[in-house]
Amino acid sequence: MAAYHKFTDEQLIILLKKDDQQAFTEIYNRYAESLAGFAASKLYSLDDARDILHDLFVKLWENRDQLNVTSTLRSYLFAVIRHRIIDKIRKNITREEYAAIRQSLADGYEPGIEQQIAEKELKQQIQKALNELPPRVKEIYQLSREQNLTNKEIAEKLELSEQTVKNQLSVALKHLRQTLGRVASLIFFLWLIS
Repeated sequence: MAAYHKFTDEQLIILLKKDDQQAFTEIYNRYAESLAGFAASKLYSLDDARDILHDLFVKLWENRDQLNVTSTLRSYLFAVIRHRIIDKIRKNITREEYAAIRQSLADGYEPGIEQQIAEKELKQQIQKALNELPPRVKEIYQLSREQNLTNKEIAEKLELSEQTVKNQLSVALKHLRQTLGRVASLIFFLWLIS
């Protein structure tokens, strides 16, 4: 029997792709605790953290033959769990909690050079799309999304009705979705949280 704890991550990935359950167990033993700690530090519920960790390892096993780790296994696993945390947060929290957790995630994550380039390009596309909006719509969007003002605060500041603010935000978001497309919308969300 091989001593799996002596294998490198790269060797474990190769064995995992060959359906080696002991390699999977060794990966779990190496990373589950730190992944669980990371998830628990970002979520309010330990049950949510456990569920996310469980799902991560189930998917790792189910998709082992398609596993494509381009950096380190540790980076790969932390990136996957980070995205699962973001999905959970997006589904379950209010705007204020979202802003605090978004900052917390950004503080604990260093994006790779490819992601930084993609983010820069996306920011340019978003800015171009925003510049296509009428000035008042753009101003309302920026007050809402960049300065985190509520619709009521924006309405008071610009002497508008709250319904007008809601309508203008809808116009801005619809324009961004149409301009950036579905794939870019996902990248746009990731950009917002990093």
